[in-house]
Amino acid sequence: QDYTWEDHGYSLINRLYPDVGQLLDEKFQVVYNLTYHTMAMHCGVDTSMLRRAIWNYVHCVFGIRYDDYDYGEVNQLLERSLKIYIKTVACYPEKTTKRVYTQFWRHFKHSEKVHINLLLLEARMQAALLYALRAVTRYMT
Repeated sequence: QDYTWEDHGYSLINRLYPDVGQLLDEKFQVVYNLTYHTMAMHCGVDTSMLRRAIWNYVHCVFGIRYDDYDYGEVNQLLERSLKIYIKTVACYPEKTTKRVYTQFWRHFKHSEKVHINLLLLEARMQAALLYALRAVTRYMT
C-alpha cells in the first residue's frame, strides 16, 4: 500500500504541527515545478517528465515506489552518470566531489545542475519524512 505525501504525510503533519504541512508542501512544489524551459542550449523544453523521473528515482533509491509511475521513464531519461550522481548526493553526500559534479551533464549550465541538486535534496527530505510519518501513523493506530 502506498504511503504518499499527498494522501497521508501532508495531513498527518498538519494534524501534529498545524501549518507546517502547508509550508513543506509549498517548498516541495516550488522546487519540483521550477523550470526555465531550457536544457543546455535548447529553449522551450518541457522538463516536467525529467523532473518527475529524478524525483521518483530519488524515492526509489530509498525504497519508495509508486504503482502509478512507469519506472521505464527513469531509464530512458536519466543517463548512467546522472544516476550515479543522484545516488552519491542522496545517499553519500560526503562523497560528493567537484569531479563527480562535473562528470554528469557536461554541456549544461551550472544553474541547471543546481536545480538538479535542489530536486535531489527536497525529494530526499520528502522520502525521509514519509518514513518518519509512516512510523508515527503505525504507532498511532
